[in-house]
Amino acid sequence: MKYKYIRLFLMLCVLAVLSGCLYPQGELAKNQSPNEAQLEMVQSAVDQYREMKQGLVPIKTKDNDTPIFQKYLVDFSLLKENNMITEIPGTAYENGGLYQYTLITPEENPKVKLIDLRITEEIRSVNVKLDIYRNEHLYPPFKEEIGEGIYTIDYEKLGLDTAPHVVSPYSKENLPIIMDVEGNLYVDYRIDLLNALKEYEHNYQNGDDIRYLLAENSPFVPAYSLPYTIHSGEPVFMNDK
Repeated sequence: MKYKYIRLFLMLCVLAVLSGCLYPQGELAKNQSPNEAQLEMVQSAVDQYREMKQGLVPIKTKDNDTPIFQKYLVDFSLLKENNMITEIPGTAYENGGLYQYTLITPEENPKVKLIDLRITEEIRSVNVKLDIYRNEHLYPPFKEEIGEGIYTIDYEKLGLDTAPHVVSPYSKENLPIIMDVEGNLYVDYRIDLLNALKEYEHNYQNGDDIRYLLAENSPFVPAYSLPYTIHSGEPVFMNDK
């Protein structure tokens, strides 16, 4: 009888430990997809902050040369200090989520959008291999030129089995990782841009930056993108216009 009680006690301990381990994973699952209510909550907080601060927006300080869609990250500490929010959204990177909250058109009409950090991580992973390669070679591993000064990557030289890509936050398609003549990495969003040009009404003309067609019609910004414009109804790199 004593043995049974000991055994029961041990089983309860194991269950308690497992429950403690599984709970955070369950919470993490909630943070893996964009949450419209959380986006609206942050948008409302940004609007209130801007009204209180005579047009200023709650953003972190970034260098002037930071790419446009990664430049205006929401500073949740400012929103909390001014009682615009009580807690940081669970989907936010600052709270263990998979997204960074950012602003587009911050001076005219600030809109809250998301950066999918899985893209950031994939870019970082390829960059590590690229840095190792460039420590031993003069030039980056260029393969095919797909635009003026823009190339696909000779992935085999980096020790990769397949061409590097990210999963699109828009279409879930695999989007190629590409690089410029200096070896900087980007995501090629032409697949998504072509779909957007067909799906959404727009007045974009050759010379306009059409990336905002993606940002304005979804929760996400096209992070790590080069500028694109439109030519003969199709997306092209801006320097190929």
